[in-house]
Amino acid sequence: MNLELKSSRRGFLRSTALVGGGLVVAIAVPGARRFAWAQEAQPASAAAFAPNAFLRIAADDSITVLLAHAEMGQGIWTTLPMLIAEELDADWSKIRVEHGPADKAYTSPVFGMQGTGGSTTTWSEFDRYRQAGAVARNLLLQAAAARLNVPLADLRTENGAVVSGTQRLRYGELADAAGKLPPPDPKTLTLRDPKDWKLIGKATKRLDTPEKITGKAVFGMDVQFEGLLTAVVLRSPVFGGTVKSFDATAARAVPGVRDVVQVPSGVAVVAEHFWAAKLGRDALQVVWEAGEGATLDSATLRQQFSQLATEDGPTAIRAGDVVAELSKAAKTVDAEYAVPYLAHAAMEPLNCTVKIADGECDIWCGTQFPTLDQNSTARILGIPPENIRIHTPFLGGGFGRRATPDSDVVSEAVHVAKAAKAPVKTVWTREDDTRGGYYRSAFVEKIKVGLGEDGLPKAWHQVMVGQSIMAGTFMEAMMVKDGIDATSTEGVANSPYVLGTPAHRVDLHSPKTGIPVLWWRSVGHSANGFVMEGFVDELAHAAGKDPVEYRRTLLKDHPRHLAALNLAAEKAGWSSPSPEGRGRGIAVHESFGSYVAQVAEVSVEDGQIRVHRVVCAIDCGVAVNPSAVEAQMESGIVFGLGATLHGTLTLKEGQVQESNYHDYRVLRMHEMPKIEVHIVPSTEKMGGVGEPGTPPIAPAVANAVFALTGQRLRELPLRLPVASATPTPTA
Repeated sequence: MNLELKSSRRGFLRSTALVGGGLVVAIAVPGARRFAWAQEAQPASAAAFAPNAFLRIAADDSITVLLAHAEMGQGIWTTLPMLIAEELDADWSKIRVEHGPADKAYTSPVFGMQGTGGSTTTWSEFDRYRQAGAVARNLLLQAAAARLNVPLADLRTENGAVVSGTQRLRYGELADAAGKLPPPDPKTLTLRDPKDWKLIGKATKRLDTPEKITGKAVFGMDVQFEGLLTAVVLRSPVFGGTVKSFDATAARAVPGVRDVVQVPSGVAVVAEHFWAAKLGRDALQVVWEAGEGATLDSATLRQQFSQLATEDGPTAIRAGDVVAELSKAAKTVDAEYAVPYLAHAAMEPLNCTVKIADGECDIWCGTQFPTLDQNSTARILGIPPENIRIHTPFLGGGFGRRATPDSDVVSEAVHVAKAAKAPVKTVWTREDDTRGGYYRSAFVEKIKVGLGEDGLPKAWHQVMVGQSIMAGTFMEAMMVKDGIDATSTEGVANSPYVLGTPAHRVDLHSPKTGIPVLWWRSVGHSANGFVMEGFVDELAHAAGKDPVEYRRTLLKDHPRHLAALNLAAEKAGWSSPSPEGRGRGIAVHESFGSYVAQVAEVSVEDGQIRVHRVVCAIDCGVAVNPSAVEAQMESGIVFGLGATLHGTLTLKEGQVQESNYHDYRVLRMHEMPKIEVHIVPSTEKMGGVGEPGTPPIAPAVANAVFALTGQRLRELPLRLPVASATPTPTA
């Protein structure tokens, strides 16, 4: 397979219009900029004139939709085309999909740069992609009116054609003429009324499934062409270590090894194929300057975090006199929760192919931040970003790992190719990433709540300790205010439980350890969902209330929480007894604008927690593709359940002890519970679905274990003490 692309980036938009004739729709729609790290907001009028290309229609009637975001399993390969096809009135069988190139034309309405993450894609593109389809339909109608010499009002569209009486013109027939017309201002076009939607809201099969089940789909690891070499890099075994000296004699003696080069991250062995590179790396002799990272130890960090949680820190949110109200409480409940460092452990190992020639550079990489990678490459090579082409294949899972603010994977691969003076695919083994990548930060949180006579919270004091993922990045200035990283406190500082308590205070410590940390699916919610929903269950128990009824009381002014909570409880049969030998637990959590409740049904088998059934309810606003929503909830639950039962990284003498799936467990096939997903009918503002399925599963399972055994588990992964092997029901 030869994936070299001959067309230049500058000529992309022009060439796509010329290949076979057809229509390219250029459109720009100013979008919301929800996050503070977005570039400085530009005037809407200025942004509106920036050209974007989202679809092209060829003479053969095929309609190619270009994605501004990366498909990494979340289903946008289908969802975004649905938005365009809805307004275009397209023949769905004619839809084709491609990743858009790295280009400011595809700047995310949320991030202010091209990027995929934060469960933002579908809701942030909901208007822009529909308007792109509406513009195309308008141009096709104009072209048909001219061709048929009839008023525009006498025309209608139907399944990929313009219809006038008995005459029918296919879109492909009209594409050339339509492409010569000036596009209308999308703001002047009226989008379809939801009651007329034909695709949006209908369960639709994924367009990428055939390619993936037949093996035709191209992932980064599949990229191969004549002359391409493969490299693996030996990096410091401890965080922050550097190369002191190295001896490459034995490595160079391995058959197939072409070169050994030093790069900023370590020493790369470049070979004719992966196995030669791997053997060469095994033979490499490197003396490291370990630095301060050599003393890192998980148990010590756990103690330090726990001690820090006893001290006041920068305050994220505060109301009333917490100390005074705690002293007057009828009852106080306090607890310490903890979660470990976690790896992303995506199925496709990290990889990046780089070819540098004649002042230009081609990069093939499954990346979530293509334009950021483009700019990083430009700095390394000293050439303009316009001379760097990023080709995005499918991503074999991301979970945040393929979106690093320092472009670590791409930058390293560029350094390797530059030093080797050859096209090189740099491959990270899973062991490389598990032991030397980026991680979800560990957190320790101490909570003390005072209850009134009615059993409801009157005072809430919470101290959180965990590394900031924004500190040290270009986003720190925008995302860290007064010592508070908003991604660390999300799900706590904006929790309806905390804000609904008359006196409350949340403090955050963000210690610096030298361990690289990064967003991990659902970011701060991944830890805080467990903490908050586990602790609220403790409050319900202390108040002598049913966990669902207690939450209903606390969430009485939050209808979307309640809708999800009630639907999950109803579908799970919460009002009826649990099956013999099993316990049920519930959790409800809002993240990324969606509201998810889950009921887990568990048992204990041979001292181990077994999850049999998970009932999930979600209110995500308009569900563009209900099948995709269901799949994302299932995916989030499986991902989170692996971390709930198994996920943890252990540091000893600065080195991560785990390496691959055999000792860094993800959920296995035989552990898969039955999952039922129910979508709350909603016309509310759309939220994301890629991540909100993850936060509730850990507390739902932990609460179910408590219901079954009476053992309150406050640390992940959940481990039952031997004494709890025999269930003692508590309710």
